[in-house]
Amino acid sequence: MIRSIPSIRPLSLLRTQTRSFASPALASSTSNKEKGALSPLALKAAEEVSSKWRGTSANGGRTMNYIGGEFSESKADKWLEVRDPSTQTLLTTVPETTADEFSAAVEAASQAYKTWSKTSIMRRQRVMFELQHLIRQHSPDIAKSIVLEQGKTFADAQGDVGRGLQVVETATAITSTLLGDKLEVSQDMDTFSRRLPLGVTAAITPFNFPAMIVLWSAALATVTGNTLIVKPSERDPGATMIIAELCERAGLPPGVINVVHGSAATVNRICDDPAIKAISFVGGDKAGEHIYNRATPLGKRVQANLGAKNHAVIMPDANKNLTLNAVAGAAFGAAGQRCMALSVAIFVGTAREWIPELCERAKELKISGGFEEGTDLGPVISPEAKNRIESYIASVEEEGGKILLDGRGCSVAEYPHGNFVGPTVVEAVTTMKAYKDEIFGPVLTIVSADTLDDAIAIVNANRYGNGASVFTNSGSTARKFELEAEPGQIGVNVAVPVPLPMFNWSGNKGSFKGDIPFYGKSGLEFYTMRKTTTSLWPAADAVGNRASVHMPQIH
Repeated sequence: MIRSIPSIRPLSLLRTQTRSFASPALASSTSNKEKGALSPLALKAAEEVSSKWRGTSANGGRTMNYIGGEFSESKADKWLEVRDPSTQTLLTTVPETTADEFSAAVEAASQAYKTWSKTSIMRRQRVMFELQHLIRQHSPDIAKSIVLEQGKTFADAQGDVGRGLQVVETATAITSTLLGDKLEVSQDMDTFSRRLPLGVTAAITPFNFPAMIVLWSAALATVTGNTLIVKPSERDPGATMIIAELCERAGLPPGVINVVHGSAATVNRICDDPAIKAISFVGGDKAGEHIYNRATPLGKRVQANLGAKNHAVIMPDANKNLTLNAVAGAAFGAAGQRCMALSVAIFVGTAREWIPELCERAKELKISGGFEEGTDLGPVISPEAKNRIESYIASVEEEGGKILLDGRGCSVAEYPHGNFVGPTVVEAVTTMKAYKDEIFGPVLTIVSADTLDDAIAIVNANRYGNGASVFTNSGSTARKFELEAEPGQIGVNVAVPVPLPMFNWSGNKGSFKGDIPFYGKSGLEFYTMRKTTTSLWPAADAVGNRASVHMPQIH
């Protein structure tokens, strides 16, 4: 149920999304009954995940490091809580991996690189074939872990795994995609170009796609001959731990993939360690800019996907039913916690008349725990995130805008302690906080424009550039938007225009830092360096006996 709250209370803007404590005993002293208990469906999933997988726990135990092919309990003196967003039940505790443990992970990756980088490409390809088979086989367990720790619906969690699996499947084509070039440039002289691995690489991954984004790196970094250190989000590490175990079963040798945990200290070690040659990051602006600015002066490659404010332009000639369904799904799916979530809808001209019907469709979406049948939206990741989102909603009226559909105070009877925010639709102008900032919640901001040109100008003036879409039945309108809109990923009657992994991620402007984007052909470029060799085997050597002192000429 979604209901309005007539008075707005001050909301906390706490920045941290995890709670730390000195020992596991302190964590376990918090009774689940104080916060609520897992639902029967969630409890069954937690028992299955905890009993089947070595590196993770969903029943209050500890999450392990994975270093040199071994799952090991950290000796950390600081641990972070992971709680079910629907009930606040303690699921697991995550270590702030120690400096010594991190060094051990780097050493394991460095030693493994010496042999893995020389392993034949056919062998690396076979590992990818086996990995895609194992992920497909165990996708339900990965998805269960995601629902428990992150809160998204089970169907959406399966989609998270499926989109990562597509990258693994694309990586199986490495024997074709990593082909080099060769040309006889002169008589008896050949030049050939090939791509070689970089060395030890690292991936720092976000909470909102705990399987997909890990697999972007786990597949492409390793199939190209690199080794990898993963630092998953401390809010939901379970999917990464399952994937690490599947990589082991698929045949990745010890040390090729390693998993460490923690927050800022671990991130800084990744940035600073000279053995790490490249860092792949997906997350927020502040962390991404910090990583990029700290690591690139040390000579590391960095690809960093940052914040976003994705727009959809709705033209009056669009297919109304298709458009409203697509907009609602893209704005409120995953509780708006997607970097490609649709957060701004620009209604052009008479298309504004559709706004009330959009609100009605949003009201029909079911809000509940992620394991419940028919659920459309689960909770957001933490109480702090809920407070932050609700503060943005409150700011709309404070700045003179309108709240057309208010998701604050969303109540789910079966989950009274859940971090639920209902679908929210607000009307604002481009100077307001709710328009300018990435809210990362189920909040759609409505902006009006008189013409297509006005709408494109709004899109292009925004500092972010992940994606933008247009809904129209006019080919000329679509062409104009495609050519003139600046964001790197354009949709025509598609609300979430994320390219499949045979292409590449192409967000731009304030949404990306670095030179080489994620996955696809550019992903292979990111994880390799080019080397050219020019060789001369002159036939005349068989009879010639006079040296030449002239600059070689190419004829």
